Amino acid sequence: MTQALLLAATKSKPQRTMLGFLFRGLTAEPARGAALFEALTAEARRPHWFVEGAVPDTLDGRFALLTTITALTLVRLEQEGETGEALAVALTERFIEVMESEHRELGLGDPTLGRTVRKLVTMLANRTELWRSAGGDWIGAANQSLYKGEAPARALHDSAGALENLSRRLDATSLRALRQGKIA
Repeated sequence: MTQALLLAATKSKPQRTMLGFLFRGLTAEPARGAALFEALTAEARRPHWFVEGAVPDTLDGRFALLTTITALTLVRLEQEGETGEALAVALTERFIEVMESEHRELGLGDPTLGRTVRKLVTMLANRTELWRSAGGDWIGAANQSLYKGEAPARALHDSAGALENLSRRLDATSLRALRQGKIA
């Protein structure tokens, strides 16, 4: 998924998100990509990332972890061609909806919300490109993606190993199972 596609997903999204929020009860259909995003969020909340991996338990640290896990998933979905692209778009849209909602809860208003969400989507796109081009350098990519290049060695090795394991699990999971929010 290219950065342009990720950024394009943010255009006209606030109106659809607001309408979806206002009229959520009118449809029984769950939000597209919600099950997968919830599974990725659950993965990002696992204590080992913050304990053994020493990812800072801050808004920035949690965001770095969630976007890293989401980026790995987007790279996995690219392997499925067009069918994976549809789920990647749904996942990205769900990411945008959640980021917008979370930032509204933090008190961010309309004048700056769009810019902030675009910045967050750009960060996701940058991490996706990082993992797409990592070429098996789990240590270097994890250091850049999670720690901004400043990780304790032991924690970095733990996180890099956990991300490699997650990538293997994603690879072993069918597209159908991913769509349902199930990861092997």
